[in-house]
Amino acid sequence: MSGESIDFSMLGIFRTEAEGQTQALTSSLLELEQDPAATDALEACMRAAHSLKGASRIVGISAGVEVAHVMEDCFVAAQQGQPPLNRARIDLMLRGVDLLTRLAQTPEAKIAQWTGKMAEVDVFVAEVNQALEKQNPSAQENKPPAKEKIERAAASSPAPEPETSARVLRVTADNLNRLLALAGESVVESSRLKPFSDALLRLKRSHHELAKLLDHLAVGSAGERAETVRVEAKQRVAECRELLEERLTDLDMLDRRAADLARRLYNEALAIRMRPFSDGIQGFHRLVRDLGHSLGKEVKLEVVGEETRIDRDILEHLKAPLNHLLRNAVDHGVESPPARHAAGKPPEAVVRLEARHSAGVLQITVSDDGLGIDLERLRDTVIVRQLASEETVRALSEPELLEFLFLPGFTLKKTVTEVSGRGVGLDVVRNMVQGVRGSVRISTRSGEGSRFQLQLPLTLSVIRSLLVEIDGEPYAFPLAHVHRTLKVPKGTIEWLEGRPHAALDGRRIGLVSARQVLGGDANEAKEEELPVIVVGNPQALYGLVVDRFLGERELVVQPFDGRLSKIKDIAAGALMMDGAPVLIVDTEDMIRSVEKLASSGRPENLRRRSGDSDPHKKKRILVVDDSLTVRELERKLLTHWGYEVEVAVDGMDGWNALRAGSFDLVVSDVDMPRLDGIELVKLIKRDQVLKALPVMIISYKDREEDRRRGLDAGADYYLAKASFHDETLLQAVVDLIGEARL
Repeated sequence: MSGESIDFSMLGIFRTEAEGQTQALTSSLLELEQDPAATDALEACMRAAHSLKGASRIVGISAGVEVAHVMEDCFVAAQQGQPPLNRARIDLMLRGVDLLTRLAQTPEAKIAQWTGKMAEVDVFVAEVNQALEKQNPSAQENKPPAKEKIERAAASSPAPEPETSARVLRVTADNLNRLLALAGESVVESSRLKPFSDALLRLKRSHHELAKLLDHLAVGSAGERAETVRVEAKQRVAECRELLEERLTDLDMLDRRAADLARRLYNEALAIRMRPFSDGIQGFHRLVRDLGHSLGKEVKLEVVGEETRIDRDILEHLKAPLNHLLRNAVDHGVESPPARHAAGKPPEAVVRLEARHSAGVLQITVSDDGLGIDLERLRDTVIVRQLASEETVRALSEPELLEFLFLPGFTLKKTVTEVSGRGVGLDVVRNMVQGVRGSVRISTRSGEGSRFQLQLPLTLSVIRSLLVEIDGEPYAFPLAHVHRTLKVPKGTIEWLEGRPHAALDGRRIGLVSARQVLGGDANEAKEEELPVIVVGNPQALYGLVVDRFLGERELVVQPFDGRLSKIKDIAAGALMMDGAPVLIVDTEDMIRSVEKLASSGRPENLRRRSGDSDPHKKKRILVVDDSLTVRELERKLLTHWGYEVEVAVDGMDGWNALRAGSFDLVVSDVDMPRLDGIELVKLIKRDQVLKALPVMIISYKDREEDRRRGLDAGADYYLAKASFHDETLLQAVVDLIGEARL
């Protein structure tokens, strides 16, 4: 068969079939490992191997024929009872699946290498034939393939290269049929426009003739002639009115039908972008199984919500983060069978992967039933690595402490293995999730396991929004971030500590004017009820008072030009159905602005400009840090020394504060969500107004390369957080801006 030529015209079809059949082989083999008596799974393996053999023969890839053929022989022998498909045989068959997968992924330029004799294929075929000849294979049942064989085989195979052609979108026949049906409807609807246009032309001619008749009357037609013209003009007016009424009825019908057709066509096109969650996790069962075996652990992956529909772009971005989280769960989370037995747990650990839609967002959860995260060990590690002083670490809450796990290079392992220990993983997870406008949270219970929850938008291109009017302009609030909407009667508003509050489900929430948050002046509403959008989290809810509600809309997100930088409280733009522009609110950014406005009690602080200087005022310092404990510690220290301090919860919040206020110094952390400290320094130093503002970086990182990176970005001072407890911080502040004015 080595002399056969490849039929490149069939190669694309072969790849599509190989992708489906190798997935079927993998899932059936894993099912057989759990239940060796699963005859349906064994038959599915036989069918898949047979189909792959036939497809390889048609295309002319001899290596694929040989691999699939010996795999089929193994499945037939297993069906007859000799030899059985134990773990060693399944490991061998999975190696064959890997061979076929790499074969299908090989670019056309290198696919010819699979038509001749290859060392890797020969080794695999020989091992399968040897296994078939053995009468008592149980002695090697639990021995995984030798590492040197795997490395030698991998080195001899052609490495698949990424395709350079445009991305291919797989569309089901049902999707295509529905799109074609809608396209047919659009053709029919468009044909209605010609008669409508002809009718309007007739109406135009009637109007023209009517105008001529009226001209005759105007020049003074006498007697019987005038009466005739008047009667004829009256008839023309009646004809025009009748034609106009008919055409308005037709126009209304066309509008409704066109709107319905456009909506259905849009929904169908959007549905094509959505893929089931199962499409993005096809290799994860195998990943968990193989990694567990290599670590001597019994681990099973449970998937919930396989049919949950997810935007294809988000699904692609999820693969790497989920890979990291699953590997961490198997390596760090679950215990060995003896340890689980001692803890009263079943020997087989369970890693659970769940996808579901909740309140307009996509929630992906990775959890395990292992040991959980040792918080005390985590505290000790932070202290030993001098990422913070012992006093600071002991005061951190559990969520703040768990944030250290997302630091680059951070790990709880003392030794480096092939699986983990280098501290690369969770920081990548967070960066990737934030790249698609999502977030990740960790929770843990000692002895019961850990839970990583990813919250993501349903799609990157379309957003379901609540439209409101603020100061005469429309704004869109993503529904995923709207806790509730309500209308508050003026008579029910309570004033506490000089601020308005409203009752909501037995609790009071503060009311803030959306106009003030966006930089305008609050005005007295004339209506007796105030439209309010409730935003925030269950622990801290705020009511944004808007001018009026405009309804819900699905908007196609239009990102701003990167040269505009970040616009305070605004995430992106969109176009309304009538073509009018609308701004999409960055809800998290606005919540921070609301918190500052509500906590300060002085809205004018948000609108103070850098030109407003007063020599008698205290020197003002902006502290930027995502840790509540660290922010409060720095604020207290600096306030005690006589400085006026304002805080920001991350780099983006700090950047917005700098553009809205006047400060003498910025004290910033490095590792923060949305915008880190290094990028914040770069923005400040590039700004023509702010570039002279001194910036001090305070970071857990105390290595020379970290210091150099901060100073190269433009920072004026770099200080380790371990120095909080002494006067090093004060001396650094005095060096930069002098003593506080009292």
